[in-house]
Amino acid sequence: MSVLLPPAFLESIASVPGFDREAFIAAHQSSAPVSVRLHPQKGNGLWDDLPVVPWCSDGRYLPERPLFTGDPLFHAGAYYVQEASSMLLAAVAKFLFGGAKNLRVLDLCAAPGGKSTLLASMLEESSLLISNDVIRNRATILEESMIRWGYTNTWVTSNDPRDFGRMPGYFDVVLVDAPCSGSGLFRKDAGAMKEWSVEAVTSCSLRQQRILADVWPCLKENGILIYATCSYSSQEDEAICDWLADEFSVEGIPLDFSMEWGVVESISSKNKMLGYRCFPNKVQGEGFFISAFRKLSRTPAFYYKSFRAAKLKRAQEASLKLLRSGKFSILEDARRAAFAVYPWHEPDYHFLQELVYLRKPGIRLGMAAQKDWIPEHDVALSLDKNTSLPQWNMSKEVALAFLKKESIEAPPNLGGGWMIASYEGRSLGWVKVLANRVNNYLPKHWKIRMEIPDLDAGKE
Repeated sequence: MSVLLPPAFLESIASVPGFDREAFIAAHQSSAPVSVRLHPQKGNGLWDDLPVVPWCSDGRYLPERPLFTGDPLFHAGAYYVQEASSMLLAAVAKFLFGGAKNLRVLDLCAAPGGKSTLLASMLEESSLLISNDVIRNRATILEESMIRWGYTNTWVTSNDPRDFGRMPGYFDVVLVDAPCSGSGLFRKDAGAMKEWSVEAVTSCSLRQQRILADVWPCLKENGILIYATCSYSSQEDEAICDWLADEFSVEGIPLDFSMEWGVVESISSKNKMLGYRCFPNKVQGEGFFISAFRKLSRTPAFYYKSFRAAKLKRAQEASLKLLRSGKFSILEDARRAAFAVYPWHEPDYHFLQELVYLRKPGIRLGMAAQKDWIPEHDVALSLDKNTSLPQWNMSKEVALAFLKKESIEAPPNLGGGWMIASYEGRSLGWVKVLANRVNNYLPKHWKIRMEIPDLDAGKE
């Protein structure tokens, strides 16, 4: 491949710490590495023999890019396709709050879900992750990613940053992976390079400031803000760190990265805030910047409001069959659809649902029919599902037919009724096996629409 980088872009980053013009240009003449991050529970045994991403023990480098859409394990949430440099968040999170309990964490600009699924894998069950994206169609993709990942303590919202500003002191950690000019992805995304301009960088910088200012009140005193971009521009990186220090009472947090990783440390010119940048000629990954801050200003103490526990007998009975043993709080949304949350997060639900649009709190359980309970797709992919639920372990061919919502036939002696469709032991969704047919309950918008020309080779 050959990438012709815009001269104005190269000139604009000439003074960025660690920039080596010739090596940087040379790196852009080779293909970007392919990497995935394994699910801690669903990804066991996958790609054990492949190189590990140095800063993320679940990350793997693949020798080539397969057709992920044609792999049922991708649809089961056994792994997430993520750029390796973005996985640097794993080392940051481990260093800053690894092992901490009872955290409330906000991933503000979370779509399509890479960093949220990473955080979900690292948080304790007592903690709560709110994954948000203000753009509704992007929030739909985010929601699908979080359902595949299967954690009950990860909820999805779709709100403007200012909406979170109405809950002062609620969050312990806020991640702002800010919308940016995208120069760090030039090697992967030719469109980003075509759209880049000095004016776009300035526009992004102003937008980043607005986002940070709007969300700032929701971070508690001594809470942690993690700021990240996929831009090389100092105007979107170090200058934003300086702006934060000018506008708010913060301290920069030094991060502990191995020298062998090749991550470049930088210091902002005015307030000496620390930042860390990945270059494709120094790491096996793309462009990325990350920095962390502690909020020093006082924030009003946060208190939950009182609420009355719901009494949903039929949904509670369904939950006993669908979910693992252990107590869940069973609630009902505005559509009268039932869902389950951990009981220690029920106060959070009653608080949040008055302030933000909760697209997905906990696990949707489904809805009551006349003589049946129709289970929701969430349950099939959940880590908290009842492991004794009947399963149909499919071949790859049948699994892909299920994922394309094509007609499938049940094998002899399978049994009947509701079953979880699975592939290599990983759940894909629900089917209902009847005497003369199989009803496929994969949500319509989840189905594979592309042609898969060679199921065995699986190459793009």
